[in-house]
Amino acid sequence: MPSGRQWTLVATIVGSSLTFVDATVVNVALPALQAELHATITDVQWVIEAYALFLGGLILVGGSMGDQFGRKRTFLAGVMLFTIASIACGLAGSMRALIVARAAQGVGAAFLVPGSLAIISATFDDADRGRAIGTWSGFSAMTSALGPIAGGWLIEHVSWRAVFFLNVPLAAIVVALSARFMSESRDPSRTSRIDWTGAGLAVAGLGGVVFALLEWPRLGASHPLVFVTMGCGAVSLAVLVVFERRVAAPMLPIGLFRSRPFTLANLLTLFLYGALATVFWLVPLNLIQVQHYSATGAGAALLPLPILMFLLSRWSGGLAARVGSRLPLTIGPIVAAVGLILYARSGVGGSYWTTFFPAVVVLGVGMAIVVAPLTTTAMTAVEAQHAGVASGVNNAVARVAGLIAIAVFGVLLVRSFDVRVRAALDRLELPAAARTAIDRELPKLAGAEIDAAIESVQRVAVRRAMDESFASAFGLVMMAAAAAALAAALAGALIR
Repeated sequence: MPSGRQWTLVATIVGSSLTFVDATVVNVALPALQAELHATITDVQWVIEAYALFLGGLILVGGSMGDQFGRKRTFLAGVMLFTIASIACGLAGSMRALIVARAAQGVGAAFLVPGSLAIISATFDDADRGRAIGTWSGFSAMTSALGPIAGGWLIEHVSWRAVFFLNVPLAAIVVALSARFMSESRDPSRTSRIDWTGAGLAVAGLGGVVFALLEWPRLGASHPLVFVTMGCGAVSLAVLVVFERRVAAPMLPIGLFRSRPFTLANLLTLFLYGALATVFWLVPLNLIQVQHYSATGAGAALLPLPILMFLLSRWSGGLAARVGSRLPLTIGPIVAAVGLILYARSGVGGSYWTTFFPAVVVLGVGMAIVVAPLTTTAMTAVEAQHAGVASGVNNAVARVAGLIAIAVFGVLLVRSFDVRVRAALDRLELPAAARTAIDRELPKLAGAEIDAAIESVQRVAVRRAMDESFASAFGLVMMAAAAAALAAALAGALIR
């Protein structure tokens, strides 16, 4: 019969799985919800970005709240908010409602995610803690791997809404186990006020910059809304740095960045995890809308990545112990960059085994080489008493990396697609009425609905023009992501 500690471990694993699965499954669901809710590519970006914005901006505050007010209490509050927001996502009748609900999910995840490992650390003694964390990591990797496949099956056979409703029974298990077996814990030395001002500045700064980048393709860089929000975001981030230097208990301890290895490790994280987030965002769109994979097939197509990271993580940790962190933190991002370049050459059509499979395998090997040494470097680059905070900052940087990358690379994707598809459509010499109807659909990119706008004889040519334009823009973004991975390699090479 499992003990109370073991049931507590189960509760933290299932609770963490809510966010891990949701983060990967939603990307597979994007084409389906785009079609049903008639969403543009910017709307689709906001579905991801609204969640990432509040998770990245508040995750450090979530950890502080657990230490001060009780980890169990904060963890369960996060689970409840995440579940209520998941129901709202499943019931959303418009993109605006869905985006607001996704933002609420991000707030819930910011309270839930840091609490799971903190609860494990407080529940298990030194002899058992490592094994418990290893179990948590293994099951988290498994759920991240299987989530997109199960989610793809639900999308294909039920609805994209079922992906969000799936969180409800899982959350019920977490609440029941936590209420029965989990003990409350807190940090008695934590008496300072929560840094809500820092959190607000972080959300406002990141939100302003991301909003400007997402609206840039539609409105233009010189539009007042784009210009003002970008300026306000940049000012908020600058004020955040100044404020965090002066506050007694900062959300983001700026002093940690006096350590050169810590700063470089976080730069590496920013570039590499930004590139990885771009893959999780764009590859499912490409597979489903251009390559015509099923949702289940698109979920399975990314399966080698988490499997390789899981299988090779122990080996890469041992490698770093033998040769130090610098070599794997240089080689790993270079290997990942090769994988991204392989994605760039995928084109339209062709066998999965000769196009997307080699790319995901090489990318998976590169990420597996990096992950364990990177975590170790971030935690050991500062004094031992700050290791937990350093790990939290590095985790937050990984979340923010995806937020920024999707916004930046989104501009490149939309601009590149627009230039290529308009030139291709001009060559087809379509009737004026058909061209006007198609132009209205172009903000949806490869998800454009053209069947009603054009005669069947020209439909194949138009659809091919859109598919090839998206594939070309996709390749350009993957090359840009590869450049980001190489920048990460440079940061790794500079670590001493």
